[in-house]
Amino acid sequence: MRYNRAQVVDEKFISFLKGWGDLPKQALTPADLVPGGRNLTGQDLIEMFESQMITRHLDLVAREMRSRDIGFYTIGSAGHEGNATVGRVTRHTDPAFLHYRSGAFMAERSRKLSGIDMIYDTVLSQVASSEDPIAGGRHKVWGSAPLWVLPQTSTIASHLPKAVGTALAIVRARRLGTRLPIPNDSIVVCSFGDASCNHSTALGAFNAACWGSYQSIPMPVLFVCEDNGYGISVRTPRGWIESKFMKYPGMTYVQGNGLDLVDAHAAVSRAVEHCRLRREPVFLHLKLVRMLGHAGSDMEASYRSLEEIEAAEAEDPLLQSARTVLKHGLMTATQILAQYEAIREQTSSAATKAASRPRLNSAAEVMEALAPCHPERVHQEATRADYQARRIDVFGSEERLPEKSQPRHLAVQINHALFDVMAKYPECVVFGEDVATKGGVYHVMAGLHKRFKFGRVFNTQLDEQTILGLAQGAGYMGLLPIPEIQYLAYFHNACDQVRGEACSMQFFSNDQFRNPMVIRIASLAYQKGFGGHFHNDNSIAALRDIPGLILACPSRGDDAAGMLRTAAALSKIDGRVVAFLEPIALYMTKDLYEKGDSGWLFPYPEPDRAVPLGEGRVYHEDASDLVIITFGNGVHLSLRAAKVLKERYDINARIIDLRWLGPLNHKFIAQHVDDCRYSLVVDEGRRTGGLSEAIITGVVEHCRTQPIIRRVTGEDTYIPLGPAADNVLPSENGIIDAARRLVGNRAGTA
Repeated sequence: MRYNRAQVVDEKFISFLKGWGDLPKQALTPADLVPGGRNLTGQDLIEMFESQMITRHLDLVAREMRSRDIGFYTIGSAGHEGNATVGRVTRHTDPAFLHYRSGAFMAERSRKLSGIDMIYDTVLSQVASSEDPIAGGRHKVWGSAPLWVLPQTSTIASHLPKAVGTALAIVRARRLGTRLPIPNDSIVVCSFGDASCNHSTALGAFNAACWGSYQSIPMPVLFVCEDNGYGISVRTPRGWIESKFMKYPGMTYVQGNGLDLVDAHAAVSRAVEHCRLRREPVFLHLKLVRMLGHAGSDMEASYRSLEEIEAAEAEDPLLQSARTVLKHGLMTATQILAQYEAIREQTSSAATKAASRPRLNSAAEVMEALAPCHPERVHQEATRADYQARRIDVFGSEERLPEKSQPRHLAVQINHALFDVMAKYPECVVFGEDVATKGGVYHVMAGLHKRFKFGRVFNTQLDEQTILGLAQGAGYMGLLPIPEIQYLAYFHNACDQVRGEACSMQFFSNDQFRNPMVIRIASLAYQKGFGGHFHNDNSIAALRDIPGLILACPSRGDDAAGMLRTAAALSKIDGRVVAFLEPIALYMTKDLYEKGDSGWLFPYPEPDRAVPLGEGRVYHEDASDLVIITFGNGVHLSLRAAKVLKERYDINARIIDLRWLGPLNHKFIAQHVDDCRYSLVVDEGRRTGGLSEAIITGVVEHCRTQPIIRRVTGEDTYIPLGPAADNVLPSENGIIDAARRLVGNRAGTA
């Protein structure tokens, strides 16, 4: 068996052409319609065939470059070249989220705009050159800003929720009067393999699209299933895709033979027409074949017999397309062979040139597009208060503006801030499970739906992946989304929608595409009488580990309002993704030291005030015996503990509320740690993976002197139900004891 199947396939195509002869059975001109087609001309056929040959040579050169260690990506499109038809029929303004075998689609779409050299752009991506026009050398992706192809780094279904979100946002943005960046009748193209159809993320996306369509909500998304019968080495059961998707409620099923350009073009045309005119989801099932293994490193012979491999190669789409073109006399075999070799030379020359182009050479270059940050512009936007008339209209009268009311607790202040943000940004939309008439799981959004109606405040399904997918799509279409995740534990059901998708978009598109959003999450522990782990999740480790994600955690109402304004401005100006953690246990807290003291009620800040990113709050700034570094519920606990420490033990404790947990402001922390010899970190998160680890590491790295520092944390466990939770979380008494032990080593009071 010859193991270099790429060479075998290449030789078979050449041999086929040389053995054909140049006498056509019938002759068509490029302007003629092709028999059996659907408005398919000879020119269409010629150009799609050329795109297929371009794709094949890109596959071949990728493997050749890998063998010389100058290329770094060998997942090819061989066998999937029929997706050229999708590129042909759709518009370049139809947003596309593509399967990694979509080379022919890209070649076809590239024809729609002048000045795009698809071959050179692709090899720049394959060699990870910083001149790659989409990712800037960060990954090999299919993508193009002018062609509205949004880059994907892994297309194992993770891109489907945001495709659905984009489809919904096209219609919603137009109805809200937000100017769309694409034509109003655009559709969304989303391609994937047959194996991905079994992924829970894909199933959730299909369900979301159909759930909306079933209710007559426009969902113009074209799902393109490129079915080659394999998920790497795992076979898809014969007939599985048809039986599953033929009768999906709310979605039209269209099947086409992706190995036959004429049949595939007709099927794609029907599917696109239905999707564009009816604004309904369509499942386009293209039957294809996989050739040359999953990637260059895939030892296909370990799970596929030689007979099976050769049978797949016999169905090579290029062979079938060549037969069609030859049969209709649109080209001779000699002409095809000459074109094929000319493309080989063009691709080889492009690869040689690309290999010499610069690559990313520093961490700064790699990270440049990850997290754009313009603090002055963001703060200027956060404190912009030129919308007073809209505020008065939204709140009902000037007398009812929240800054004119008495001090209120956290939940009410967040509610007021949401009204404010929605008044400021007409493109702002709020959504999630139970957010409309119910007003959210803790009624924090009470009244928003009544004031802003379904167009801007709406319920979603119980599916966090869909919620965050809708948010991404909304951002692409010019909206400012504020999705709600009911509980921190529920975020983990959809973590990859932030980690692998939302926060990676600017990075892998070199900041050419953005999906701004502020994710509100009811968070953290200390709930009484309700929940257990899923409603008392104290772990933010998964969020902290996401590159580029901004993490906000207010502990009091006025801070929450000021931070929410900055969060919205960060999304608006820099396209950032912000996770806004709201401590559930403090939502309704009114008192601080004793019942009825109203010590945790604060006035609502004027609209020209905001909390800049990274700025913490300091309590008892003159205290220098001990600094307590904390956030969220820990602030309330630490202030109570500090009162006891001062009154009973003559220990003066300074409290700093970090407020912004990611990125941490290490300079701010170090400034206060350097002022006090003793430091105590109070972190309700777990001992392992909690924020305290990063804080202490930062202290070690940034302080002028090495302080004596300890921490009080949650235990490495899930949180149990009821009073048992008190045994595994930081407490007021625990903070007092830790502070006494720490400072008492010097004072002799322990």
